[in-house]
Amino acid sequence: MSSYNKNLVSIYGLSASEKLTNDICRLLNVDRDPMKIIRFADGEILARAMRSVRGKDVYLIQSTSNPVNEMLMELLIAIDALKRGSARSINVVVPYFGYARQDRKAKGRQPITCKLVANMLTGAGATRIMTIDLHSPQSMGFFDVPVDDLHTSQQMSKCILNIIKNEKINEEVTVVSPDHGGLIRAREISDQLGHAAPNIAVIDKRRPKPNVAEIEFVLGDVKDKICFIVDDMIDTGGTITQAAKALKKHGAKKVYIIATHGVLSDPACSRLSEVIEAGVVERVILTNTIDIPKEKIFKGLEIINIAPMVVDMIKAIVESRSLSDVYTAYNDELSLAVKKDFKKIK
Repeated sequence: MSSYNKNLVSIYGLSASEKLTNDICRLLNVDRDPMKIIRFADGEILARAMRSVRGKDVYLIQSTSNPVNEMLMELLIAIDALKRGSARSINVVVPYFGYARQDRKAKGRQPITCKLVANMLTGAGATRIMTIDLHSPQSMGFFDVPVDDLHTSQQMSKCILNIIKNEKINEEVTVVSPDHGGLIRAREISDQLGHAAPNIAVIDKRRPKPNVAEIEFVLGDVKDKICFIVDDMIDTGGTITQAAKALKKHGAKKVYIIATHGVLSDPACSRLSEVIEAGVVERVILTNTIDIPKEKIFKGLEIINIAPMVVDMIKAIVESRSLSDVYTAYNDELSLAVKKDFKKIK
């Protein structure tokens, strides 16, 4: 980074994103700045930056994943500590934004908690927010500071292309959205892959209650196709596993699952393991926006490292370059790969 001054930029990682922060610092060739987190006997949290942040542009990395409330509170306290330490800017990187699904009033007398959390982050002192695949992009409007909602569609497309190439797939490929809300993502990935994945399908579902999904029908031709289900997250795994079963029932030859956030609340791991062992799903691919503990690693799970993408975005911000240019470069790289490698398969 030509404009990256180690004396003016500090990178901190909190409890939920230590591994991701270490990867980011390694790629940036900088040391991770130490943040001391103390938990008192009654559950209170104290955060203290162990080096001066006065006049610095600080990047604070923390997913608000399980335990959501504790990780959120830790993040808020760390932001306040940096603000009171006179940091010039506090750029908060939230790879997985908890409470993002509570972005509207689905029923009377319900909260819009996503807006509440946005207010808390900006009120604590965040001057910029960076998220990854925010559940609803319009939630960016809840913030009164700049928000960069980074997309992993290029990483997903690259993963799909590698599977097609490495496994020498000759059948037609269909990108599948597990619901109507994810259709934009599926179309974006299909467009990026061009003739490598020309088909799109969507699964119609309804939710009678939270974390419960019922499949109504599959819209699109999936018979004898290689299907890639793409989604923003896997929580309990009910929707995604039912979607995979529905695709196989409708004649799909192979099914792969790709999602950004591996929330993996119980019984997600057992559900995903079952469909893999039963031959319904070939593989489950997640990114490392959430650090997946060893006890939740199962056979057939693969992890995509999104640290390089975050690094590219941080570099662009530090150098005052457009983030759109980074996406354009990714798309150009994908287009070249499709033209070069896909011809060898077809």
